[in-house]
Amino acid sequence: MPLTRRDFAKRSALTGAGVALAGSVGVLATAPGAIGAEAPAGGPDGAADGHGIGYGPLIPDPEGLLALPAGFSYRIITRTGVTKLDSGESTPSNHDGTGTFEGHRGTTLLVNNHELKGPRADWPHPVPLTEGLVYDPAASGGCTVVEVAKDGSPVGEWVGIAGTSTNCAGGTTPWGTWLTGEETEDKAGEHGMTKDHGYVFEVDPHDRQAGRDPKPLKALGRYAHEAVVVDPKRGHLYLTEDASGPNGLFYRWTPPHGFRHGRGQLRSLAGDSGVLEAFKCFDSGGRFVDDLSRATKTGTVYGVDWVEVPDRDARKVSVRKQFTDGEITRARKLEGLWWADGGAYVVSSYARDESPVQHDGQVWFYDPRRRTLTLKVLLGVNPDPAKDGALDGPDNITVSPYGGLIIAEDGEGVQHLFGATDDGRTYPIARNELNIGTAAEPVFSEFTGPVFSPDGRTLFANIQEPGIMLAITGPWKRQRRQR
Repeated sequence: MPLTRRDFAKRSALTGAGVALAGSVGVLATAPGAIGAEAPAGGPDGAADGHGIGYGPLIPDPEGLLALPAGFSYRIITRTGVTKLDSGESTPSNHDGTGTFEGHRGTTLLVNNHELKGPRADWPHPVPLTEGLVYDPAASGGCTVVEVAKDGSPVGEWVGIAGTSTNCAGGTTPWGTWLTGEETEDKAGEHGMTKDHGYVFEVDPHDRQAGRDPKPLKALGRYAHEAVVVDPKRGHLYLTEDASGPNGLFYRWTPPHGFRHGRGQLRSLAGDSGVLEAFKCFDSGGRFVDDLSRATKTGTVYGVDWVEVPDRDARKVSVRKQFTDGEITRARKLEGLWWADGGAYVVSSYARDESPVQHDGQVWFYDPRRRTLTLKVLLGVNPDPAKDGALDGPDNITVSPYGGLIIAEDGEGVQHLFGATDDGRTYPIARNELNIGTAAEPVFSEFTGPVFSPDGRTLFANIQEPGIMLAITGPWKRQRRQR
């Protein structure tokens, strides 16, 4: 039964849910219970404050790779052009979304997306076309599986799927597999492709044979996929779309009646199985919200309804273009997703002239039980991205076992991994110091795929270009709420 605008307006009047549809955006807005702060804890240098939030200032790395707080260290797990797959080829480039899984005898398995778009000839290190694991031999992307020993040393790396395109954020499943989505809408015959792209595929890190003869999960739709999460209680899948012209959508897939999730079960479904829907938001007054950028205050709460997608395989028209502007809610660069706290954390990385209101990042929380979407993080437009301290462009996220979020920055200028407590403060964890530009015009690649090891002791993250997977360890501690 959908949550009607009238029902949400009544509920909002009783609970005092607030909304904001206009007004200027601050550098980083906050509200009680929101995740966000005006500056990294203790000031722009990230020094821990008197309440023990954060880990102190970031110390420059003599190796010129990764600045970390005192007491922390990193280890390179894979590096494009340096480390090798078990089959002898180089680790593919352009690391992106990553998931961790418990391996045998204390090992950790990681599935690593490689965001490589277009023909294989365009990339020096595409994902190798491993026999039996190839969807489209013309495509350059895919996933690799990395095994790390209990002591943190890399053991091996092999192909999980090949011949896919632009594999971006993805997501883990409760049954121990990885869902990798293609952030593209290329059809056969476009950009050298021999098959249609824009699908989700399932990769089993524990079974190398399970992924043979890759099959797109067409029931989840064909569009520019970013991330995906699974509601373990209700069985829904939630998916983000990173697209513009018009802006992308937030989707929910409801499985068909009687379907039971499990390893390989999604592969068994027909392309029209279940129901794929796009979200539609309205405020506490029952007014339709056309774009998430309208929210200019953390703590803003929207009611959510769902509208069925007419043609999920986008045979003639892109999915997001099948709706008129008054039918659904849009958002620019819907990216990272993470399931925790009974719902989904959802990232909109930024909004510019294509959106009603500009910002440099939002993180929302969708509560499926209440059918509400609450703004937790809001970053105003960063006036000086080249200056260290300010934050912009949140992308991949994870929920920390020590409280709050870990967020990968994909903005302009300096790039960070940073933490956000659940009561409104941020703190730096790492800074990318690998300049892939010039001394006069430095360029620092984005961070991707932050995720903790199953035991919570190691934070894995990637520097996308040239392609480096890092394992960060140190004196992790619970980030306390401010009293």
